Amino acid sequence: MQSAQIPTSAWDIFIGARLSDCRVPVQCKKPKGVNYRHAFHAGNYADVFKHALLVRLARALQRKEKGFVFVDTHAGRGRYDLSRAARGDSREREPEWPGGIGRLWGRGDAPPEVRDYLGLVRAFDRSRGNLAQEPRFYPGSPRIMGLLARPQDRMELWEKQPAECAALRREFSGERRVGVHAADGYGAMRACLPPPERRALVLVDPPFEAPEEWSQVAASLAEAMSRFQSGTYAVWFPLTGRARMGGFADWLGGAGAPSLVAELVVEPQAEGMAGCALAVVNPPWLFAEEARSVLGYLADALARGQGAHGSVREAASR
Repeated sequence: MQSAQIPTSAWDIFIGARLSDCRVPVQCKKPKGVNYRHAFHAGNYADVFKHALLVRLARALQRKEKGFVFVDTHAGRGRYDLSRAARGDSREREPEWPGGIGRLWGRGDAPPEVRDYLGLVRAFDRSRGNLAQEPRFYPGSPRIMGLLARPQDRMELWEKQPAECAALRREFSGERRVGVHAADGYGAMRACLPPPERRALVLVDPPFEAPEEWSQVAASLAEAMSRFQSGTYAVWFPLTGRARMGGFADWLGGAGAPSLVAELVVEPQAEGMAGCALAVVNPPWLFAEEARSVLGYLADALARGQGAHGSVREAASR
């Protein structure tokens, strides 16, 4: 399979109009041509991978007492009812969570780094009233970070799909240190950075439906680094024929900041999505070591075929 090519000029691309204050909720018109709904995929192996590593990033930043801002550029609705995961807009779908969080739910052999994540998910599920043996209520990235947030931490959540954003607002209604923005998350970098806390964790988690997505990701990271070079930036992406890592690690190496790529391949022979990856710019201390522990376990627990594996490596310098 051929790798997706990332334009070398992407660092020179800047997007969006300037937004004066990230703390004022931003509104936008209904987006055109957007089909992705994460509810159908909630709790799948990609979510498990992403959220287990997100917990490690947050815990690492919380080793310091000073607060930080968490910015989520594609936040979704905050939480998901897995009992409805098979209900599409017009047809039934095979739920994906049994191959993700469902694989881990009854196991007791997880390392501490994964147990931390599982404990958060189980506590959230129970807090929403689920007493069944299998999971039902799954927290998305915003809610997981909300469970971890200390009084000195803050969240800025961006979601451009109106229905998803409305659900996100309801999820965080009344929570004073959470801002919800109904706008394109690629504008979050200019609106939210640099933060007054001078510490930031930014998650960029697009659906990768559009061919220009890589350029938008690159542009948003360029904008972020120009405004706040010391922030921690995490970019999730699928490993497929259209969006494989390819030269992305080398491209990251030219960003002028330490970076690494954590990769989980669950089905090496898959014609579609073989796995997923998380590129992290300015990874905090000990994150790489903890990520290796997470991926070693997940590669075994979530494998769909022979040759499943996980890896963490530094991005090459150009």
